[in-house]
Amino acid sequence: MVCGGFACSRNALCALNVVYMLVGLLLIGVAAWGKGLGLVSSIHIIGGVIAVGVFLLLIAVAGLVGAINHHQVLLFFYMIILGLVFVFQFGISWSCLAINRSKQTDVINASWWVMSNQTRDELERSFDCCGLFNLTTLYQQDYAFCTAVCKSRRPTCQMCGEKFLKHSEEALKILGGVGLFFSFTEILGVWLAMRFRNQKDPRANPSAFL
Repeated sequence: MVCGGFACSRNALCALNVVYMLVGLLLIGVAAWGKGLGLVSSIHIIGGVIAVGVFLLLIAVAGLVGAINHHQVLLFFYMIILGLVFVFQFGISWSCLAINRSKQTDVINASWWVMSNQTRDELERSFDCCGLFNLTTLYQQDYAFCTAVCKSRRPTCQMCGEKFLKHSEEALKILGGVGLFFSFTEILGVWLAMRFRNQKDPRANPSAFL
């Protein structure tokens, strides 16, 4: 079959959905890594990216089944939902890239003081740091009760806020860049599904209307 025929369109759509499945897994993995960094989990955008990854994975499976079976109804809903995923993923990706250091600092600072003492202690020991930002007298209290190993090795420990900011910036840049790049391929997926849906299966009954 020439490229543009039924078999070529089906294979292209199947390949694209395999890519979507990989992208979904990548988004889930990177977002989960960012979420596991502690305070970054308070940024709701990270949770949004995980939701997009799971949803994209499910839609890719549906698109793959629809392409293999040339299922008209499944392909129709695939086009509609994939278009909505594109809008949502595009917005989330831009949000990840648009969050500046000042906004991240505000979110981390607000989250730190609503945490329990036990949670803060676990984060300090995990990241080997003490306190958040040296902005208030509360930092001295945090430092006094800090149980991180760095207190016994160095005169002063690095502030946890600086470490959190470094990791959160890395996670947001990766999530935003990957999500933004692959969101444009979803437009291609909608176009391929629309085109493939209107093509006639050469293996079907010639008198059947598609």
